[in-house]
Amino acid sequence: MEHGISHLQRDTAEAIFRESAELTLAFLEGHLDLVVRAAGAIAGALRVGRKILVFGNGGSAADAQHIAGELVNRFLLDRPALPAIALTTDGSILTSISNDRDYAQVFARQIEALGSAGDVAIGISTSGQSPSVVCGIETAGKMQLCTVAFTGGDGGKLIGLVDYAFVVPSRSTPRIQEVHATLGHALCQLVETDLFGTS
Repeated sequence: MEHGISHLQRDTAEAIFRESAELTLAFLEGHLDLVVRAAGAIAGALRVGRKILVFGNGGSAADAQHIAGELVNRFLLDRPALPAIALTTDGSILTSISNDRDYAQVFARQIEALGSAGDVAIGISTSGQSPSVVCGIETAGKMQLCTVAFTGGDGGKLIGLVDYAFVVPSRSTPRIQEVHATLGHALCQLVETDLFGTS
């Protein structure tokens, strides 16, 4: 083929996009009502002055920062800023907790400091087993935050700990992360529309 593109490369690229699209639709079939309910809970918390705390590791940390950025700045509408904090961005806090305590406490300790009853904690882990995310969600639950999990596979430990569990039916980390990105966008748009309308 021209430009040195092999049939194998082309087939691989096509398979990636098709698998991602099919998985997104499979996820939608089992979670549509839950997406709408979770967006309503997040919007309700924001409406009464509560905040959103988002966290995860690696690619999930990037997803947490993405969601917080969309809420604080804007998604589709020019509107007032919404209070959302990614617990993945302060190097001094992250390293001091990891050094003095244990990395598993890195999000839990921040939730202790920043969280209040009625806030929303969104924990992101593709396996549902990440100790730091599990500990963060456990702390959030004890403090009476509304809890949300973005996960995959069988949902791991997280699904039994949260108010809203989103489980992508796959074991492929990149495919799960792609659905998580779409889920984050859907929640941001629904929340924004709920609070500020569509114009």
